[in-house]
Amino acid sequence: MRDGRRSRKGNRSGKGRAGKKQVVQTHGLELPEYLPMLLPSAARENNASFRPLPTFTRMTDGLPLPRRYLAIAALCFGTALVIIDGGVANVALPTIAHDLGVESSAVVSIVTIYQLTLVMLLLPFAGLGERIGLKRMYQVGQLIFTIATLLCFFAKSLPFLLVVRTAQAVGAAGALSVASALIRSTYPTSQLGRGLGINSVIVASSAAAAPTIGGLVLAIAPWPWVFASAIPFAVASLVLGRALPDVPAGQARFDTLAAVMCAAMFGLVIGGAESAVHGDSPVVSAAIVLCGVAVGWIYIRREKTISNPILPVDLLERPVIALSAVGAFAAFVASMTLLLSTPFRLTHQFGFSAAEVGAAIAPWPLTNMLVAPLAGWLSDRVPAGLLGGIGMAISIVALLLLAALPADPGYFDIAWRMALCGSGFGTFLPPNARLIIGSAAVGRAAAAGGLVGTVRLVGQTTGATLVAALLALGVGSGSTPALVAAGLALVAGLCSLARLRPSIRNPAEVETRAEVTTLKTPRLG
Repeated sequence: MRDGRRSRKGNRSGKGRAGKKQVVQTHGLELPEYLPMLLPSAARENNASFRPLPTFTRMTDGLPLPRRYLAIAALCFGTALVIIDGGVANVALPTIAHDLGVESSAVVSIVTIYQLTLVMLLLPFAGLGERIGLKRMYQVGQLIFTIATLLCFFAKSLPFLLVVRTAQAVGAAGALSVASALIRSTYPTSQLGRGLGINSVIVASSAAAAPTIGGLVLAIAPWPWVFASAIPFAVASLVLGRALPDVPAGQARFDTLAAVMCAAMFGLVIGGAESAVHGDSPVVSAAIVLCGVAVGWIYIRREKTISNPILPVDLLERPVIALSAVGAFAAFVASMTLLLSTPFRLTHQFGFSAAEVGAAIAPWPLTNMLVAPLAGWLSDRVPAGLLGGIGMAISIVALLLLAALPADPGYFDIAWRMALCGSGFGTFLPPNARLIIGSAAVGRAAAAGGLVGTVRLVGQTTGATLVAALLALGVGSGSTPALVAAGLALVAGLCSLARLRPSIRNPAEVETRAEVTTLKTPRLG
């Protein structure tokens, strides 16, 4: 009996006569010898070809410490670099026009060509990043941006400066197109919302600091130094970029024709709209927009037949992502409409000075900086639809209060309303971005990040165009823009609340990395 128990014990532990443990080697995991008996016969007959279920795969979730901190720093410096460079250029426009001897209307193209190039290239570069690797795409983009920024320092004519600004936008698009996907691979899944909240803080703080940096540089140095001020951020991002996650490149072929059609679609539609707003021939502007719409119709039909499209129609077919994208677009149009129209209202209607206007608007980005990381942290625990609905409700109240300002408002009357607006939009945007990026499969994270960036840029550009149109109609410096923004915020809030429906709220979300699970070995006998 003792020998029998010993024999059964030996069989149970997987030891043969030689006392060696008999295991099945599978991707570095040692599985007990009896486990193949629980598998389908085809797998039992050929253990060498057996691939375990995903629950047997041990993968890391986010980067380990302290490498994660270095990667976060690289992404923060890179994002700040792009945002600050765009902001300081706006401040320098009058000085550039004077020094180069060109009209003010012509020098505005320095900003327009930068934004248009970004919108045209974000999604194509996101697709290219999936093909060549996210880290490589980010670093190449930062390198191009840095070289172009150095060349801005030597610009002596407007045409040369426009070429260099286009090159800057190409580099910025390369980096920004994959930044959100890199954030997803840098943070653990349970902290993704926090990471996107921090990124929102960097964007808001950089946008708020850019005018001040530009003004300080112009006060002590010629305008080319405005662009050179971004070089330290570029160097820091390039050096720290070695710590970024090494996300494997995909195997799908990059669709060059689709990339060209995507860029043409956005370029023609936005370019035609800008042309109409700036007083060009309505017939020509309408023809340009219609050409863009026609290209877009053909392009979208083509993309629906591709497994990994550059324009993420596969992601937009999911209601949760489509609603999030529409809500984000409405929110960005609303915020840009108010931020661009408020200076005209405060100056023309209430007689504020330039310094007073800046001080009155400042509570918006400052409050956004404080609220965004908290909203990101909450989005890891609270449904994004609920947070977004609360945020837009706050924004609607604040926008209506701004529309109903007293006849002779003081600084405090405006400041607390702007702070309320900033807190509302800060509560909405990080959870919304987290839902879009977190709902996409790992292999489509770059496409989801490109979608977030494209929606932001197209929304901001649409808001700027809307303000220009309202000003042309003579209603851009009153309460009308705030009322329009409130209506857009209502659309964003309804899209957010719609995601609380059970059929939409619980999509088959694919996590960033497979969670580490412990395989419990069953006891026999």
